[in-house]
Amino acid sequence: MKAVILARVSTEEQREAGNSLPAQIERMQAYCKRKAFEIVETFQFDESAYKTKRDEFDKILEFIEQTKEKIAVCFDKVDRLSRNVFDIRVSALYDKAVNGQIELHFISDGQIINSEISASEKFQFSMTLGLAKYYSDAISDNVGRAFEQKRRKGEITGQAIIGYINQDDLIGNKDVVPDPQRAHLIVKIFEMYATGNHSMQTTLDEITKAGLKSREGNMLSKSAIENVLKNTFYYGMAYSKKYDQAYPHRYEKLISKELFDRCKRVRENRMKEPSKSTRNYIFQGLLHCARCGCSITPEYKKKKSGREYNLYSCTNSKKTCKRTYINEKKLLTPVYAVFDRLASIEQKVQEDLVAELRKTTEAEIAFHQAQVCRIRAEHDRLTKQKDRLINLFIDESITKADYDKKMQELTDSIQTLGIEMEEHSKGNYDYQTTVVTVLSLARRAREIFDGSETHEKRAFLNFLIQNPKVDDRELTFELKKPFDLVLNMTVSIQKTIGISTDRPLWRDGRDSNPQPLP
Repeated sequence: MKAVILARVSTEEQREAGNSLPAQIERMQAYCKRKAFEIVETFQFDESAYKTKRDEFDKILEFIEQTKEKIAVCFDKVDRLSRNVFDIRVSALYDKAVNGQIELHFISDGQIINSEISASEKFQFSMTLGLAKYYSDAISDNVGRAFEQKRRKGEITGQAIIGYINQDDLIGNKDVVPDPQRAHLIVKIFEMYATGNHSMQTTLDEITKAGLKSREGNMLSKSAIENVLKNTFYYGMAYSKKYDQAYPHRYEKLISKELFDRCKRVRENRMKEPSKSTRNYIFQGLLHCARCGCSITPEYKKKKSGREYNLYSCTNSKKTCKRTYINEKKLLTPVYAVFDRLASIEQKVQEDLVAELRKTTEAEIAFHQAQVCRIRAEHDRLTKQKDRLINLFIDESITKADYDKKMQELTDSIQTLGIEMEEHSKGNYDYQTTVVTVLSLARRAREIFDGSETHEKRAFLNFLIQNPKVDDRELTFELKKPFDLVLNMTVSIQKTIGISTDRPLWRDGRDSNPQPLP
């Protein structure tokens, strides 16, 4: 009888151990020689027998189907055929064997399936096949439990994402640490995009200039930048796609959740109001119409004389507004008025201003300190609960299932507190130093603004103003903190120490945000 040999492995361990392809082939060749079988074809391949899609094995089935005479199909063991009792390939070959079209020979198991097979032999074959599936299922369960345990510890499996690297610690344990060559560039991606002045493409362009490449040394794509901005791992939350579950990880964070959320808001706003302009404008994406709420969009105009203009107008998408055009220079007039007032702050006023602003921030400092104390107390309480839970489990006072569930809840709560602690610790900084820095920046605002590129000017405006709108060809806005406090308190201090306020920042009888400015 003619015969075909089928040798299969599915893991690296099988290639190197007794189940390697050469070892299987050698055993089957010796078997065929003893049986006086003529080997007409030998197949060897790497493929899981547990999966539904088995392209290599399907090619072998086509070969058997095309063979006109009865042949012996030889495997080393039943699990080399399949580990899935529901695999339609198993039933197809089994039916051919019991109908006398082929014979199935399993060398190491000592089983032969043919038309003369007895009931006990059929039962033995089904048991062997079932045990093969049980073995695979048991491995899958063990791997799942191991992965679940890793998630509880805040660990990941597999390759670290860009910005991190896998490495072994001093005693050989696997660890994930920030990539010294790429981590700072990943942070830069978030910081650039959070300003709202960069699209995915311009972020990619800038970060490529800064030298960021993949581990393979390839240029990144725009989708890679988007994946980075969407990945919660960078602020402390890993995500398991297989289990559709997010969990706090134990590795060093590259960014804060607040920065991640800012990028998310920018991304969502861009999706709602995509920019069609290819030029760069100072107020691009910042303005809305005060009358109808629609976006104010920029466009470029050039006269025959060669004079160039950046004009802004309401999109009038609601069809309720009149479309009028405003020159960018006119829109900048109230902004420059703010710059001039900031630059006019005298040294004596600055010293008094620092003292006053310090008082206004004491409540905020106290809030952050109180939150830090609360988090520490809650952390200590949960840690003690974990210790008690471990003791209960050791004493067999609770079941393994209850222990696992409660331990997961406690671990998640503790790691979430860690993230919250980080945010409040950052908020509890030295406000007096910050105020001095703000004042120094404020007094040089016009100089900095005029010396910046267009996208940098847009970032500066984002830092300075909020809720900018165009109302009857005039720009209106509110100053962001602490600039609003600086200018409001400046007027008050000037009056107190006898400095002239003939040129008040705010119009008489108006509130702290009296826009537009003259």
